[in-house]
Amino acid sequence: MVLPQIAIVGRPNVGKSSLLNRLARKRISIVAAEPGVTRDRVSAIIEVDSPQDRPRETPARLVEVVDTGGFGAYTALGKRFDDVGADLATLSPDIEAQIAIAAEQADLILLVVDVQEGLSSLDTSIATLLRHNGLAGKVLLVANKTDSAEWLAEGAAAATLGFGEPVGVSATSGFGVRGLLAAIRHRLPESGAGPDLALDDEMKIAIVAKRNAGKSTLINALAGEPRVIVSEIAGTTRDSIDVRFEIGGRRMLAIDTAGVRKRKSFADDIELYAYQRMLASIRRADVVVLMIDATVEVSQVDKKLTLELQALHKPTVIAVNKWDLVEDRVKTGDYLDYLTEQLRGLSYAPIVFLSASAGQGLGDLTAMAFNLYRQAGHFETTGRLNQVVESILRRRGPSPRLGRQAKVYYVSQIDAHPPTIALVVNDPALFEGSYERYLLNRLREELSYSEVPIKLLFRPRKRMTLDELKTQGRAKRSRAVEQ
Repeated sequence: MVLPQIAIVGRPNVGKSSLLNRLARKRISIVAAEPGVTRDRVSAIIEVDSPQDRPRETPARLVEVVDTGGFGAYTALGKRFDDVGADLATLSPDIEAQIAIAAEQADLILLVVDVQEGLSSLDTSIATLLRHNGLAGKVLLVANKTDSAEWLAEGAAAATLGFGEPVGVSATSGFGVRGLLAAIRHRLPESGAGPDLALDDEMKIAIVAKRNAGKSTLINALAGEPRVIVSEIAGTTRDSIDVRFEIGGRRMLAIDTAGVRKRKSFADDIELYAYQRMLASIRRADVVVLMIDATVEVSQVDKKLTLELQALHKPTVIAVNKWDLVEDRVKTGDYLDYLTEQLRGLSYAPIVFLSASAGQGLGDLTAMAFNLYRQAGHFETTGRLNQVVESILRRRGPSPRLGRQAKVYYVSQIDAHPPTIALVVNDPALFEGSYERYLLNRLREELSYSEVPIKLLFRPRKRMTLDELKTQGRAKRSRAVEQ
């Protein structure tokens, strides 16, 4: 089932991103006073009714809400040039094209105005454009920044735009949100119940890379449409963008993230927020695609991302982009050796070569992503694990310390995504460091986890039961998801 879509449109600084975050009940879009922060279509799936509004046995109505950039973000208001002097006004046609697509595809358009600033000529221009495009019947007028009932009369002036009485709401405080949700429910098509939509069967992949490696081009190639803006201006993508599509009958959620550069080079708080959103996207992803630009050397930023992926135990595909530009002068084997040397911590991660702009290698990339997802979800039997670990210890065990010999009493897998293996031992300190790395490498050779990270938990005997170990593993996974 395709969910009904709601597009949020308006001029800059009327609070569109804040409204999306309020409806989603979490921070999705970056919110800042500077106009033009949102450039792409940023979406979230929300419930438009609460348990009090429906019988207990009735599923929630789900809709996809899409935040858009502001009309005239760099030409009518605010900062036009970025920290390296690039003219951001050149992005305006792309931003407005994304707004037009969102509005055309939407079942309902929330036209947001600022009740405290009053109507502007740009508000009138947007209203005229919506009517000219035959979209007036979809519009629900929203008077944002209605912080209390005293502002409702001021918001009524927006009715002159010709879309009826506005719904007063404050995205910041939550005033009027229940009334807005009721108005949305009233305007939605009846097909919006959404009980058949299974979001849990989506494989979530996050695309991460340094700036201008081609992440947005890859997202558009996978989606088969210009879903995110592609520009030569570095740092065009600010928010993390969710794009849903199907490949081979399987659902996929691809997350385009902000391009990364050295932290000391961050231009402002917005870039810091974008970096934090990128880390959050890695945490919620099932598989991560680390894009490497084949036309330049592996950078410190690439290596920093490698460390983040290792710390979060994320299955990773290394995607070498723009390979078509160098393959006539670089041997594949030599480049593989080079990557293995530069990205040592991900030596087990599979590597695919592609050209996002030419659409080459996309099938290999998605097939590998699904393969890693399957590996990370595999559960090994306790008997097999104990047999394999015992065999590894016979070949080479940890070095004794102060006369103490390492002993493993019991081994069991307690979680998946990532595969988490608990080992009850006599002294966890004997297994730390180089022997833990050795054990991980041998386990990848022996078990069905050859290309994904494995998490090992060493615990002393009698201090924690197996059930407690399982509970601890699930709790850690839950905390990681919440972060």
